[in-house]
Amino acid sequence: MKTIKTALTWLCAVGLALGLSACGQKEDKVLKVGATVGPHAQVVEAAVKEAAKQGLKVELVEFSDFITPDAALADGSIDLNSYQHLPFLNNFNSNNDSDLVSMGKSILMRMGVYSNRYKSLDELPDNARIAIPNDPTNGGRGLLLLADANLIKLKPGVGFKATVNDIIDNPKHFEILEIDAAQLPRTLDDVDAAAITMNYVMSAGLDPKKQGIYLEPKDAPLAVMVIAARKEDQDKEAYKKFVKIYQSEAVRQFIDDTFHGTIEAAF
Repeated sequence: MKTIKTALTWLCAVGLALGLSACGQKEDKVLKVGATVGPHAQVVEAAVKEAAKQGLKVELVEFSDFITPDAALADGSIDLNSYQHLPFLNNFNSNNDSDLVSMGKSILMRMGVYSNRYKSLDELPDNARIAIPNDPTNGGRGLLLLADANLIKLKPGVGFKATVNDIIDNPKHFEILEIDAAQLPRTLDDVDAAAITMNYVMSAGLDPKKQGIYLEPKDAPLAVMVIAARKEDQDKEAYKKFVKIYQSEAVRQFIDDTFHGTIEAAF
């Protein structure tokens, strides 16, 4: 019996020396959370600091593009990511035969109608020139925003694939101009209004409270960003704890203090 105990003790020592989780000892795992450079990474970093206070080890992994974070999550290089809306996540799953899921809402990045000339939608005159992004996804999003604001009507069911050809009612005869999304802030002195995504609002230094005359609803699918995980990991306690910390009052306060209304908490 003594020989068996001695052998077990030796095995435990070897296992621990090799850094293995053995004989009832569990190695602390660092949770890797991916985010794109900019606001997403800033908010995750705030959550990382808050997690450390609560004994959860988390590492921010930054990415400079919009495809790699999901690819890294799918192949297990990272444990969670925070940078995308649900339609983007679902599209990645469809195109890559992956099974990534949302574990909760993160931040709001709302598209808005901005103007340097007018303070409200009602002030927009007949024949006003309104610019929207010229890329398929954000162009459709811009048209939906104008429809949601009751400025135009679109064919039923066109969704984010809407084009200017899908406009079925334009009572004030607005001229819709399709312009590169990154250039839209610069057009505000030349057009009456423009539908601009929040990333370009921020990079151009626009003020949603002063120049924004209409913003996407807070539940708009493309406005709500999510925290994603692999489906098989969504019930892991450490993952759920991080999401809870991300959605804490401390992180909400960081968002409010840092972004002053351009980026908002979605939770």
